Amino acid sequence: MNSHRDILLFAALAIAWGTAFSAIEIGMATLPPILFAALRFDIAASLFVAAVAVLGLEWRPQTRADWTTIAIGGGLLVGGHFAFLFLGQSYVSSAVAAIVLSLTPIVTPPLALALLPLERLRAPAVAGLGFGLAGIVVIAASGGSLDGHAIGVALLLGSSLSFAIGSVLLERTQGTLPVVSLQTWAMVVGAAVLHGLSVAHPGEGFAAATLTPTTAGALAYLGVVSTAGGFLAYFVLLERVGATELSLVSYASPAVAALTGWVVLGESITLATVAGFALIVVGFTCCKLEALWRTLGPAVGYGPRRPGIADDADGIVVGRNVYLPDSSGDAESLAGTGRIASSAD
Repeated sequence: MNSHRDILLFAALAIAWGTAFSAIEIGMATLPPILFAALRFDIAASLFVAAVAVLGLEWRPQTRADWTTIAIGGGLLVGGHFAFLFLGQSYVSSAVAAIVLSLTPIVTPPLALALLPLERLRAPAVAGLGFGLAGIVVIAASGGSLDGHAIGVALLLGSSLSFAIGSVLLERTQGTLPVVSLQTWAMVVGAAVLHGLSVAHPGEGFAAATLTPTTAGALAYLGVVSTAGGFLAYFVLLERVGATELSLVSYASPAVAALTGWVVLGESITLATVAGFALIVVGFTCCKLEALWRTLGPAVGYGPRRPGIADDADGIVVGRNVYLPDSSGDAESLAGTGRIASSAD
């Protein structure tokens, strides 16, 4: 990430995703959490449907793999992921929500090991998983309330797992539709799933909702800036800097979320939360040690050449992970994004 344009775009993406957590907090003051998530994707899906129409992209699923990709994207990467996220954040601060979700790249490798026959789990990844889970325990225990803070952290962990499982399952599919069309389908299906969950969830529904100007503003910000704008910025950067370097946005966003929550919402940032986040960052570094060295080493004059998008061509990109063959022919998971990118924010 050498050019000023890339740095500015990276910062804009971190801000768009990091501030989303404060917008969620504001909106949930008058909207039930799952319904709020559904309305967010109603807006985002409408924008993407318009984009597909204007660009003249193919939108009709042609193969069974297309339908499978759409089902996984809509059901897990959008529906399950954001239902758990919005419910979880109703118990915890925006900073804690952002930090717990940064666990996603750490829990993905063991899930890939269980679901993908060629995946191997190396010793650093095992250590990284341990550090990451330790960070979650520190954050959960700091709340001291089994019916509040800890439950919120557990729901957010479910959000992270839903996204990771969906990402790994997508490795088995080979959809034929363009990225924007697949993303659009995932948002449409995900919005429908969220509306269904909202109807089924006690206390949800339009009768419990009040749309104030502040809530409407938060909803519009999430749909237009955090989702549509974030998607565009992410894929521009993916092409320019590569998947591994871009994955660092998952750790810039929580810092933005914590600062925004402190300034806008008056949320406190505890020492335990900072310590838990530090453990998660250490865990991420362990899991992605080889990939980070391959990417960042040349910037300081060491290590191999950083692979660009052209070098990733033989890999399989799923969710926020890129699976590349290593020297032994096994699949190595690198944080990134792909055919269906659904940010945690």
